[in-house]
Amino acid sequence: MDTDTTSAPVFRYAAVTFDCPDPAALARFYSGLLDLPAVFSSDHFVLLGREGEAGLGFNRLTDYRPPTWPDPDQEKQAHIELGVDDLDAAQAHVLARGASAPASQPDPDRWRVLLDPAGHPFCISTLV
Repeated sequence: MDTDTTSAPVFRYAAVTFDCPDPAALARFYSGLLDLPAVFSSDHFVLLGREGEAGLGFNRLTDYRPPTWPDPDQEKQAHIELGVDDLDAAQAHVLARGASAPASQPDPDRWRVLLDPAGHPFCISTLV
């Protein structure tokens, strides 16, 4: 029985983000396929979508190697992004549920990279 009387933070599905060598180029490809505009863009990250809807993100990875699926030599590369209103409360909540936080955080004021119990990375973000 759960005796926790604090309310859980509200989570909403925000985006799936794909690592790639050139976020702008990959965003143009998917933007054209899906007719989705860019709602955020920087040198290292582009998010496609529409206000209030889940999006599709593209993150620059310097030494990106494309997946060789179905050959497991280089696995697929993607992660889920969850939009939150309060990063600290959301992080505390997911850590209490079994996630872990790697020491390296690229932009902890805007998003946090966490690992699910099986080690898969996912992000919580106030960007979306």
